[in-house]
Amino acid sequence: MNTTAKEHIFLSKAELAGLIDHTLLKPDATPGDILELCSQAISFGFKAVCVNPCYTTLVSRELSGSAVRVCTVVGFPLGASDPALKAVEAGAAVQDGASEIDVVMNLGFFKGGLLSQVQEDLVAVVKAARSENPQVVVKVILETCLLNDQEKIVACRLAVEAGADFVKTSTGFGKGGATIQDVALLRGEVGPSFGVKAAGGIRNLQTVLDIIKAGANRLGTSSGVSILLEHSNLIETQPG
Repeated sequence: MNTTAKEHIFLSKAELAGLIDHTLLKPDATPGDILELCSQAISFGFKAVCVNPCYTTLVSRELSGSAVRVCTVVGFPLGASDPALKAVEAGAAVQDGASEIDVVMNLGFFKGGLLSQVQEDLVAVVKAARSENPQVVVKVILETCLLNDQEKIVACRLAVEAGADFVKTSTGFGKGGATIQDVALLRGEVGPSFGVKAAGGIRNLQTVLDIIKAGANRLGTSSGVSILLEHSNLIETQPG
């Protein structure tokens, strides 16, 4: 990172960590990997740990007593689960200790013009999660790499009207991840008080800073540790 980029650091290490969902969603992630993820999250002060549903109980136990939140995914990564099962999955995740749910929108329904079914799907997830804990945060994954700009706008509207708290750019398993342009578009559509989570392909500090400036107030990444170390190293090399 060059001198000009150094001047653009506008968050402390703690502030930056507080925006990151420390994520491990690989299908071959082991219990040992998840334990390490939790240990790192506590050590670095990340906002949340985001894992597949089978590890929600483990993560909830490991993070007990810490400020790190427990996040799990629903209908992941395709969004094409039976709507009733998505709702059950969401409720079960909260019972297992999740305080945040990242649910994938049904993209096939959406692309097919079945907007009422898409919204009903999301509403059911929100209701199931909040019936277990009214304070649960729900983020709707749009998979923006598969949508044009007008579709992104409509998807934002559906997420807001369904009672979610965030829109999220990507699963990280699609053909593309978060972009500055998409984050700015989502922020412009949902307004200042709604959440925008960027995920997918976020691997270095400069990308993080650019995406935050574009309007993201949460980041999902598996590179959180290296990003924070990059931040520390850069601060240490600044004069004065």
